[in-house]
Amino acid sequence: MRVLCLAVGALLLAAIWLGPLLTAWRSSVTAHMLAHMGVVAVAAPLLALGLAPRLTSNRSSFLVGLPIIASLAELVVVWGWHAPAARRLAEGSFLGSALEQACFLGAGVFLWSTCLAAGSTNRPSSNAAGAFGLLLTTVHMTLLGALLALSPRPLYRFGDVTCFGTTLTAAQDQQLGAVVMLMVGAAAYLAGGVALLSGLLAESNRRVA
Repeated sequence: MRVLCLAVGALLLAAIWLGPLLTAWRSSVTAHMLAHMGVVAVAAPLLALGLAPRLTSNRSSFLVGLPIIASLAELVVVWGWHAPAARRLAEGSFLGSALEQACFLGAGVFLWSTCLAAGSTNRPSSNAAGAFGLLLTTVHMTLLGALLALSPRPLYRFGDVTCFGTTLTAAQDQQLGAVVMLMVGAAAYLAGGVALLSGLLAESNRRVA
C-alpha cells in the first residue's frame, strides 16, 4: 500500500510539473491553482502515507506541537507565494516556478506527514494535534481563497488568459482559481482533519465503554 501511494503521488507530480498547467497555461491563475492544489492536497498526502514512519510511544510524544508548526509553515509558504510580486517571479522564470513548487511540496509533505503521524498514535494529545493542524490549515486556506474570490480587482494581471482552451478575463481567471482552492484544497484538509477527529472521538468512546 505504501509503495502504491508513493507511485501514484510521484506520477501525479510528474503530470503536474511536466504538463501544460505550468508550461502552456502558466499565466493562468486557475492553472496555477490546479497545480498548487494537486501538489499540496493530493500528491503530498499520498507521499506522506507512503513515507510514514513507524512510531514508538516515546517518539509519539514529540508530535504534539509539530502539526501546528507545520500548519503555520504552510500558511507562510502559501500566502507568501500568492503575493503579487512572488506570483510574478514564479510565472516569469523557470527558476522561480521550480522554487515555488519545491516550497509547496516541502510544506505539504511536512504538514501531512506530521498530522497523519500524530493521528496514528494512541496518545489523545497527539491525535488532537494532528486533527487541529489540518483544520487550522483549512481555515487559512479558506481565508486566502475567499480573499482572491472577493477581491474587487485582479491582483496578478489585467489581460485575458487561456486555460483548457478557454479565454478568460483576469477577474474571471482569479475567481475560478479561488474556487479551485476552496473546492479542492480547503475540502481536502477539512476531510483529513475530520477523519482524524472522528478517530480520536471513537477511541475516547471505546475507553469510556
